[in-house]
Amino acid sequence: MLQRNPYHAPSQPAPAGAAAAAVSERGRPAAGGAIEIVIQRLEEVVDQETAALKSRQKVDLKDFNDRKSHALLDLSRALRQMQAGGASQVHLKNRLAELRAKLEVNRRVLQMHLEAVREVSTTLADAIREQDSDGTYSPSVRMAYKTS
Repeated sequence: MLQRNPYHAPSQPAPAGAAAAAVSERGRPAAGGAIEIVIQRLEEVVDQETAALKSRQKVDLKDFNDRKSHALLDLSRALRQMQAGGASQVHLKNRLAELRAKLEVNRRVLQMHLEAVREVSTTLADAIREQDSDGTYSPSVRMAYKTS
């Protein structure tokens, strides 16, 4: 019976290829295969969020944050299991470098999104402040008072 992965989007198919094939004789993921699956799922979440932000779709950042947090927890658990098993480190280093690169792209896109949100909210706050002000405490009135 397959368990639904909480950080794997329901509309996305299960991972295929080398990650899905890396299964031990008992039907469980091999140590390297388990970590490959976790890394692939984390990359999928990061890629989905990055694509959504780049396409300027409505994005549920809390959902993506929850899914990434869960995936990172799974990754840390898989890394601990792998260290206990003494599996190959070369492939893991390459996969983690690829993941790090995707996370960096995601970070830059998120930063750009947050800066845009900050700029819009500042513009709206300034417009509201100007609309609510009757001019009594505006800088031009204060400057006129100081010069007299």
